[in-house]
Amino acid sequence: MKYLLEDTYYVALRELKKYFRQKTRLLMTLIQPFIWLTLMGNMMTGLTNNPIAANFLGTGNYLTFMTPGIILMTIMFTSIFSGMSIVWDRRIGYLDKLLAAPINRAAIPFGKMLSAAIQGVIQAGIIVVIAVILGVRFQTGILGILVIFIIAMMVAFILGGISLALAAKIKTIETLMAIVNMLTMPLMFASNALFPTNVMPSWLKAIVKINPITYAINPMRSLTVTGWSSSIIANILIIFAIDILVMLWTNWVFVNAVSE
Repeated sequence: MKYLLEDTYYVALRELKKYFRQKTRLLMTLIQPFIWLTLMGNMMTGLTNNPIAANFLGTGNYLTFMTPGIILMTIMFTSIFSGMSIVWDRRIGYLDKLLAAPINRAAIPFGKMLSAAIQGVIQAGIIVVIAVILGVRFQTGILGILVIFIIAMMVAFILGGISLALAAKIKTIETLMAIVNMLTMPLMFASNALFPTNVMPSWLKAIVKINPITYAINPMRSLTVTGWSSSIIANILIIFAIDILVMLWTNWVFVNAVSE
């Protein structure tokens, strides 16, 4: 176990060094959430002037309502593409070097998933700062924001794992991008990230209830809009269970794929 943790740390460290060396990517990490918050956050401003609509949202500020959704959207669009590092490492021959090295093979997917999770927290932090500047107030304060960061890390870990499992089987970046794009949009728009569930048709409500993203949005929104509740712990436990399952599944897929 000690060596697995050490190997995971070094794989994650390499991925994070690559992340921080990519200046354009870092710049986009700042610009993208700012654009989404300013444009999408103000798109429905008139909606909250209606008392009925404001009641559905749970707040008189649509930007406050959608901030958790923007956090999840940003994390999703970043973490779900983390599998491309496997395809790229395979293309340049680095993956073969890793597999030949005296390290635990499970450390390769685990390290990359850990890197995705840390990047998710960084992006969540940036969005929270921008949201506060734009006037969003978190009902649960600093402690609630820290819990939001934990949820963000857990979700990024899950999405990174799914992406890595797909990348272990797929040989080209183009194919991986096509599949990832096909998965990302339904996951986001079939959730309550941008709109409240109670205004959706019944068939969509049923899909939203089984969408794993919903279990991350719900506690984030409670921490942002309404305050502490027992459902927050229940949702976090569900996300944690999904984390464990995805971690085991990703490792199984990766180890089998590289052994073929």
